[in-house]
Amino acid sequence: MPPTSELGAHGERIAVAYLTDSGLRVIDRNWRCREGELDVVAREGDALVFCEVKTRRGIGYGHPVEAVTAAKAGRIRVLAQRWLAAHDEHARDVRFDVVGVLVRPERPALVTHLRGAFS
Repeated sequence: MPPTSELGAHGERIAVAYLTDSGLRVIDRNWRCREGELDVVAREGDALVFCEVKTRRGIGYGHPVEAVTAAKAGRIRVLAQRWLAAHDEHARDVRFDVVGVLVRPERPALVTHLRGAFS
């Protein structure tokens, strides 16, 4: 199991593999601007998907997807607007997903993908 400092990056690698295996095409990762960072930007058909990844080792503080609060969702919406302004990508639909990765010792990670987790 990775140390705490590497847990988030490990979870993002697992999430990206899950998303690509599910048919999404990742077009950007860890995009940063003054307001923060987008974990994953992907395409699924005509939809542009902004995906927040949360990774935990256990559920003592709740499931990883529960870490995306209303305030965090608001920041992700702002970051998505910044990303769209900085890129020449067009989409009929924009979607906000959350991927929770629960890393377990000696067992495969559990991945929960909430499509359209917020609007």
